[in-house]
Amino acid sequence: MFLENTVNHKEQFGWIEVICGSMFSGKTEELIRRLRRAQFARQKVEIFKPAVDVRYDEDKVVSHDANEIRSTPVPAAANIPILADGCDVVGIDEAQFFDDEIVRVCNDLANKGVRVIVAGLDMDFKGNPFGPMPNLMATAEYVTKVHAVCTRTGNLAQYSFRKAEGDNIVLLGEVDEYEPLSRAAYYKARMREKIKTMKVKDAEVISSKQKDSNA
Repeated sequence: MFLENTVNHKEQFGWIEVICGSMFSGKTEELIRRLRRAQFARQKVEIFKPAVDVRYDEDKVVSHDANEIRSTPVPAAANIPILADGCDVVGIDEAQFFDDEIVRVCNDLANKGVRVIVAGLDMDFKGNPFGPMPNLMATAEYVTKVHAVCTRTGNLAQYSFRKAEGDNIVLLGEVDEYEPLSRAAYYKARMREKIKTMKVKDAEVISSKQKDSNA
């Protein structure tokens, strides 16, 4: 990613960077890479993640390929400003799981001169914009969309298809629950799910009518 040098060096404002994409696209890996570089430059860095995310570790941000960095789990976005006091760089992982307050928090930090790096899913498993991510992307100076590889076609994937049953938007999971799909593969998979649901409903109606006729 190329960040243009600022022209007016008297301006003390920071900025927001958003790293977004599907499951298994390398969002957290890219977040860790940028934060490591800031640490090497001896900048004061703090990393936060939602307390609900305990898949790999309770106190670390961990990528799917086991790269990790120390972090502070927080229950809500409102906890971040106090813990990030005096920081040069703030990293936030899995931002889609935070409440809408995360948008104001990130902008307030940037307005105070902090570089804010946010990573998160831009779409949920239904293909809809996920939580506060659209607003974060709209207010960010820099947005990087990373892609996974479709497990069915080998093309670039931007959708997170849920293989596990259930309709809850928030479901922490890995390869057993999700797979990255391209637009075409995702569309076909969703259509097959709809057809399967229609067949089940039709079967239930027929079964109900048969019971009524036998009564």
